[in-house]
Amino acid sequence: MRPTKTSPRTVLATLTALAATAALVVTAPPATADKATDKPGGGHCARQAKAQVPGAEMQKVACLDDLTTAGTVASGHTKPGDYAGLVTPGTVNPTGVPGIQIDGYFPDTSTTNVNNGWNHDSQFVIRIPDNWNGGLVVTGAPGNRTQYANDQVWSDFVLGQGYAFASTDKGNVGLNFWDDGSEPGGSVAEWHSRVTELTIASKKVLQKVKAKKPSRTWMAGISNGGYLVRWQLENRPDLYDGGLDWEGTLLRGDGPNLLTYLPAALKNYPAHAAGDAAAHDAIIAAGFEPGSEFLWPFHHQVYWDLTQRIYREEFDPEFDGDTKAGTPYCTSGTPQCDADYDYDSRPDEVKEAMRSVELTGDIKRPLISLQGDMDTLLPIKHTQEAYSALIADEGKTDMHRAYRVVGGTHTDALVPLFPNQLRSTLPCARAGFDALTAWVEDGTAPPASTTVPRPASGDLVNTCTL
Repeated sequence: MRPTKTSPRTVLATLTALAATAALVVTAPPATADKATDKPGGGHCARQAKAQVPGAEMQKVACLDDLTTAGTVASGHTKPGDYAGLVTPGTVNPTGVPGIQIDGYFPDTSTTNVNNGWNHDSQFVIRIPDNWNGGLVVTGAPGNRTQYANDQVWSDFVLGQGYAFASTDKGNVGLNFWDDGSEPGGSVAEWHSRVTELTIASKKVLQKVKAKKPSRTWMAGISNGGYLVRWQLENRPDLYDGGLDWEGTLLRGDGPNLLTYLPAALKNYPAHAAGDAAAHDAIIAAGFEPGSEFLWPFHHQVYWDLTQRIYREEFDPEFDGDTKAGTPYCTSGTPQCDADYDYDSRPDEVKEAMRSVELTGDIKRPLISLQGDMDTLLPIKHTQEAYSALIADEGKTDMHRAYRVVGGTHTDALVPLFPNQLRSTLPCARAGFDALTAWVEDGTAPPASTTVPRPASGDLVNTCTL
């Protein structure tokens, strides 16, 4: 079906939150679940009372008739604002998956996540379908969103196939994610430990509730969540059988990273908008895709400035002195302006902070990556293509597939604004996940790394052939 035409103002409003895109496990007293009758056997919410999350400080257990967003929106077991702007209108998701949902949080000192009225970070959600297929899919929130951000992107999809699903807010959320009291790079480092923490706990919960361990554990993620897929497969391969990385952020101490190319866009866009050809060429030279110019006004207004400032504050808080996360939309030449930020000239400790959370390409489990060539927040040249080169340098190409999706951009909800130039990337990501599981479980090799063309017709919202 053709995407429903949506006004630019409506899409801009729903996507403003997405502009934020972008600790060891602490022993805690056993959490107390909501009162629940243990239901033995294979019935609806069987063995619900055994759903105790190891290490959780708080948890609430619910038996739901539908774990997908078709049911959880009405029952209050998701937050639609968490996933606003992540899918194209017209996306079809599975519905009617009964089972157990566990909401809770692990011990943490930061309090920016207000979901469930808890005002507590390190919140998670675990969903266990009655008709469990034996597998588990773990995600970390994209951008700086919270634990329900993947509900329409991944949860509905994998629940419909019988997988259990688990997601974390990564331990810090919102535009001030960097302000959690840690050293530079520490907030991002917490993302790693929170994903690991939830993965281990979810496996143990499934063993209690279903009386057996997961047969397979997968990780899937978008944007910052894609970065976490890569990190986990490099550093905690013991926990996973493979991963799907969709437009994952690449952080490298020696570059590329967000701070090496966003300043060029900020500095040169105003002159480009005024017709300066040299400024246009400078943005292209920074790595932004030729042909993506029609997306630059939106990204200048919504993404580039905010993303640069908050991530620069995470890794280089001294750049602007006592100012917190810079001056919004400052003009080049203004003192301490992020439009003039020069990562290469910054002190060594800035690179060390970035290096402490960098990716190396040394994956140890099969990985499928995909990204749109019109990604105008994280240019594909500096993200997927650069990461594929790192994997090749490590001699791991046989464990990796990378797909360049023509017409895909960082935010699928932009598709209705440019229906003749963009396409939804979500169905390609889902096709990638199915290819990943077939690769590992059945030995069916996925297609070689390639460019996925944009079809001239058909249902581009819900179908994709790799």
